[in-house]
Amino acid sequence: MAKKVGVILSGCGVYDGAEIHESVITMLALDRAGAEMVICAPDVNQMHVVNHHTGEVADGESRNVRVEAARIARGPVADVADVDAGDLDALILPGGFGAAKNLCDFAVAGADCRVNPDVASLVREVHAQGKPIAAVCIAPALLAKVLGTEGPELTIGTDADTAGALESLGATHVECPVTEFVVDRERKIITSPAYMLAQSISEAAEGIEKTVAVLVEMA
Repeated sequence: MAKKVGVILSGCGVYDGAEIHESVITMLALDRAGAEMVICAPDVNQMHVVNHHTGEVADGESRNVRVEAARIARGPVADVADVDAGDLDALILPGGFGAAKNLCDFAVAGADCRVNPDVASLVREVHAQGKPIAAVCIAPALLAKVLGTEGPELTIGTDADTAGALESLGATHVECPVTEFVVDRERKIITSPAYMLAQSISEAAEGIEKTVAVLVEMA
């Protein structure tokens, strides 16, 4: 039977949503592994909208995270509030600033961030059921906030300031090159730096593909 893996997207676009390369690589790797994907996103407005051509915030514009995530999914995505952890075998969170702006506000609040309650609930429930969770790029910050009291081993690569923020939340940060990943087998958490370090799509892909392989293996 195919493993059912939840994929939490945070919009569409590196600066204000889910990182598109990371999301597509994740979905491709899951599909090649024979997994069934449950693509979901919170049904909330983005923190803001960024013009990806100029890099500037588009004042006055508003976009919905779930609606934008459907661009990557090529169709409707589930409301994360409606996803039952009992129906999943594993969960993965691609990165992009949306993971730190829309799924939580780590991008502006750091260690004092708040996590979207529906996202936090799904992460906690999947984890409580002993199922594996993976996160790439900046998304491990969300896991540190939600599961930090358990002292999970995580990576965002090598950035000292971000690593320090994760450790202040109770996580143990492990430095990791872009093409590799970190596995906390006791807590079933897999993380990889992706575009926190990647200089090319192929570098990001190598680490993400390895992460997905371990996630499916542990599911």
